[in-house]
Amino acid sequence: MAKKKDLTQVGAWAFVVGLLVAIVLGIAPGVISATTTILVLGILGIVVGLLNIGERETQSYLLGNIAFLVASGSLLSLVIAVPALGIYLATIVANIALFVAPGAAIVGLKAIYQIAR
Repeated sequence: MAKKKDLTQVGAWAFVVGLLVAIVLGIAPGVISATTTILVLGILGIVVGLLNIGERETQSYLLGNIAFLVASGSLLSLVIAVPALGIYLATIVANIALFVAPGAAIVGLKAIYQIAR
C-alpha cells in the first residue's frame, strides 16, 4: 500500500493537472466533448478532495472554494463586457468551477462525518 506522503503527492499533482486541463480546455473548448470535460475535471476534483485535503486544511479549502464559486458567477459577466476574451475567460472559470466543486463536496462530507462522529 502506498504511503500517505505518496498519496498526498498524487493529490497535489491532480490539483495541478486539473487546473491545467481546465485552462487548456477553456482556451480550446472544442477539443473534447463537454461530457468528457465534466467527467475528467470531476474525477480530478474528487481525487484532490480525497487525497490532498486533511483535517487541518478543511476549513481553508472549503472557504476558498466557496469564495471562488461565488465569485465565478460575477466573473462570467465578463463575457458581456469583453466579448473577444470574455468567452475564453468564462469557459476557463466554468471549467475551474467544475473542477473544484466535486472536491468541495467530498471535503464537506468528510467534515460533516468528522463532526457527527
